[in-house]
Amino acid sequence: MRILFVSGWFPYPPDNGARMRIYYLLRELAKRHSVDLLAFARDGRGGPGGAEALQPICRVLGTVPFRPFRPLNRWALLGLLSPEPRSLRDTCSRQMYEEVGRALQGGGYDLVLTSEIGPGTYTSRYAVGRAAIPQVIEDLELSMIRNKIGSKPTLWGRLRHRLTWWKLRWYIAGFLPQIAGCTVASEVERRVLRQVAPRYRQVAVIPNGVDLEWYGGDFGSPEPDTLVFNGALTYEANYEAMRFFLGKVFPHVRRTRSSVRLIITGRADGVNLEGLPLGRGVVLTGYVEDIRPVVARSAVCVAPLTTGGGTRVKVLEAMALGTPVVATSKGAEGLDVVDGEHILLADDPPAFADAVLRLLSDAHLRASLTRNACELVKERYDWRQIGGELDQFLRRVIHCAES
Repeated sequence: MRILFVSGWFPYPPDNGARMRIYYLLRELAKRHSVDLLAFARDGRGGPGGAEALQPICRVLGTVPFRPFRPLNRWALLGLLSPEPRSLRDTCSRQMYEEVGRALQGGGYDLVLTSEIGPGTYTSRYAVGRAAIPQVIEDLELSMIRNKIGSKPTLWGRLRHRLTWWKLRWYIAGFLPQIAGCTVASEVERRVLRQVAPRYRQVAVIPNGVDLEWYGGDFGSPEPDTLVFNGALTYEANYEAMRFFLGKVFPHVRRTRSSVRLIITGRADGVNLEGLPLGRGVVLTGYVEDIRPVVARSAVCVAPLTTGGGTRVKVLEAMALGTPVVATSKGAEGLDVVDGEHILLADDPPAFADAVLRLLSDAHLRASLTRNACELVKERYDWRQIGGELDQFLRRVIHCAES
């Protein structure tokens, strides 16, 4: 097939969860099909060097600057009166509409694939209807917005997010009938989608994964009493995870083992670090170009997430690198893991701290979790297998559209 992929992220380098998913799925699709890419450029990505790096797997038709969503601006009050989610309306790009129109005007595409809901609006409203090309939304994520309703401490915050969720439900229910198919990253997301659009059936679970070849190799031995959280603090869910862990879990761990240190990787640009109880034993690395040695040399990876959605690439990274993981139920959400077999799960602070301390002191438990987790990743979360699952789903969508 000839596929036009419209992406919310320029996928190179694949150094965060969104970019990783897009990059590796593109790579797998390129083994079977011809793929052209239009993408929003964020964080300085999307220059000529990035386009050149992607040449072996796809043709980059162009990039468009992404306009970030700012919830609190002078139009916020008017946005409350609009039936459309503000996050879609305020980030709308006329330039992307034009780029998509030019790409499809030439014809010849068998399928339009869009990452997330935002890019899907450009193709469905402007071009796909005219060109009669089947469209699939890749990685439709709804649970994050729904879960934010109960997590906000103020009544105003809860009401605002309840309104956002109502608008998004209404929008998705009207939008999906125009779409030939969509994918979600977990069964949790599929259940949420069924609540929003119970009659919509062309849905496939395409989980996040890892590149086993990339994570293979010897990156050094684990350093005793070293914890790692491999996530950028610029992402709200990661920031909240560290506020929970540093405020309620880490002090208990340090009281029992004073030599324990926590390494937090990833960007922290523009983040209010004063809102985090940083102190002795906490190391902020900033952006790390190659995360593998940092995670592989840590004794335990922690994933104390309390918000967010999807499946956690950070957990899969650690499992692939042989680093045992302690996670909350939310942190392991969407993964086919068993507590005590592949991972340790704990949701309240004392239980989480105890799980970390158990792993630091029990070599047999570390070895057992590491072995089982590595086997699970090989069986279920290799991008090569996941790419094949996506390809089969896209072929079914095309077949249904043609029949």
